Amino acid sequence: MSISSTLPGRKTDPLRQLLRLAVAGTAAAMVLSAGALLSLLAVRLAYAGRAYPGVSAAGVSLAGRSRAQIETVLTQRLTYPDSGLVVFRDGGRIWPTHPIELGVIIDIPGMAERALGVGRSGSLAQRLGTQVKAWAQAEAIPSIVLFDQRVAASYLQGLAAQVDRPTVEAALVLRGLTVEMIPGQIGRRLDISATLDDLVPVVTRFHDAALPLTILELPPEVLDASEQAAVASEILSQPLRLTAEGASPLTLEPEQLASMMRFSRPREAPQARIEVALDADLLAAFLGPLAPDLERPAENARFIFNDDTRQLDLLREAVIGRALDLPAGIQAINDGLNAGLHEIPLVFQSIQPEVGSEATAESLGITENVVAVSTYFAGSSPSRIQNITIASQRFHGLLVGPGETLSMVEVLGDISLDTGYAEALIIYGDRTINGVGGGVCQVSTTLFRSAFFGGYQIDERYPHAYRVLYYEQRCDLSPSCAGFDATVFAPLVDFRFTNDSPYWLLLETYIAGNQLLWKIYSTSDGRTVQYSSTGLVDVIEHPEALYRENPDLDPGEIKQVDYSADGADVVVTRTVTRNGAVLHQDRFSTHYLPWRAIYEFGPGTELPPGANVADGDDE
Repeated sequence: MSISSTLPGRKTDPLRQLLRLAVAGTAAAMVLSAGALLSLLAVRLAYAGRAYPGVSAAGVSLAGRSRAQIETVLTQRLTYPDSGLVVFRDGGRIWPTHPIELGVIIDIPGMAERALGVGRSGSLAQRLGTQVKAWAQAEAIPSIVLFDQRVAASYLQGLAAQVDRPTVEAALVLRGLTVEMIPGQIGRRLDISATLDDLVPVVTRFHDAALPLTILELPPEVLDASEQAAVASEILSQPLRLTAEGASPLTLEPEQLASMMRFSRPREAPQARIEVALDADLLAAFLGPLAPDLERPAENARFIFNDDTRQLDLLREAVIGRALDLPAGIQAINDGLNAGLHEIPLVFQSIQPEVGSEATAESLGITENVVAVSTYFAGSSPSRIQNITIASQRFHGLLVGPGETLSMVEVLGDISLDTGYAEALIIYGDRTINGVGGGVCQVSTTLFRSAFFGGYQIDERYPHAYRVLYYEQRCDLSPSCAGFDATVFAPLVDFRFTNDSPYWLLLETYIAGNQLLWKIYSTSDGRTVQYSSTGLVDVIEHPEALYRENPDLDPGEIKQVDYSADGADVVVTRTVTRNGAVLHQDRFSTHYLPWRAIYEFGPGTELPPGANVADGDDE
């Protein structure tokens, strides 16, 4: 933007003293004599192309001067753009400059044009009047100053490169376990527009001046982060222990904490600051795999049905479960660390059991014994009986809600020496071997029969590879108990059934001698069960017994480790009805492999005549 201004000239023409209006009164009343008029006309002719008497500029009379002479004299007189001085100041630094470098010039041709124009416009009377007025009172032509602010702005832009300073936010840097603080810096920016506003009245009035630059200070959001640096250093000063009731503390060493540490500036905070925190995703990745060991499922209370009072007797209190609350836990960890804590409890959500310890038979709809099934295991080894006892106890007092599916594998949990199980004979592949948990299938078979005759929905059932005589002891099923067995082998082979009745089921298991008794208490919804069995068909005789040397046996010792059984097929069907409507129509097909007896003998033992001794291919 360019600015032009005029500065008044000085009225120094000596003719002013000769022809003031006081000689003839007001101009309107003054009557020029013919002689005076002729004199003025003579002046016009004498001053053709020249400034009339009384015209001046910058204190210099221009009367009688031509355009060129006027421009020459004014150029010599008006030297401010080159000789003037403007000093910009910022603190102790100064930048002296001349107005011409800031775009200041004087319009000499324009002033000459105006000087020559005095008395040369309007009607003859007006021009003569102007000439007389100029001659009598003097006519000072003001200085015309042109100020091109674009030039000044460009000059100031150059100064800005020297005085501007970027805003620097305070920051924290982690080097190993050492926290370094980078201080913030207040930024500076030259306000060119405001500085130009201060410059305009100076240069348009031909003043020399010392002008302070208008500087805008630009403070950072965070100037000092020493407090947060101290927090971060404290966090890394020792390990962090995360605690949970009933579990060993989890420890994060300083090196692990450093790898997770992040510095950020939350935008939603009411006051700008650097936040020190452990990365939420990395914390979640650390805690997530550990959650199963820290969490605890809710467990319903366990009861037994009192046949005398027809009420429930509390067997085991309900257990309130807990689930790791990762978002709340991560927030608690970071809050605790910022508060200087090095031991912080994890946060869990409580999970209430569906059935509390105060439940009643009436509230669960349990009024009677609806199923009672027994299987027998005479001849079982002590270790097998131990496994049957432990496995069946897992189900004693267990409740199965309406619509709930029971998984034997889930209820049994870990089957190992650590959970009390012993080694006993199990079916593994195509042979019977010693394995942990042998005898658990006595429990799965008994539960299968209980669900079968209770008329409940059977979801998953697998038969044994061969007929196990334990499951056919003292059997009163027609025509035989073959096909009524079920095996489990965690985690792949499971037995599952669904309580598709409107009432809760209460399971009770009892060991009496060589009998496993399974009872289900509930309320009958009127369902009835009909079944049929093909019995054993397509029977295949078992193979010849096999003898196998065992160097661990004594000479002369023979021990039977597997028992013969004929192969066969059997199909069991079941129809469950209620009020004439069919609820379930099931077909359970079983294919039993022919199974040979296997004997082991010690080195040097004399075998029966014709004994089939194992070679490498029979192993």
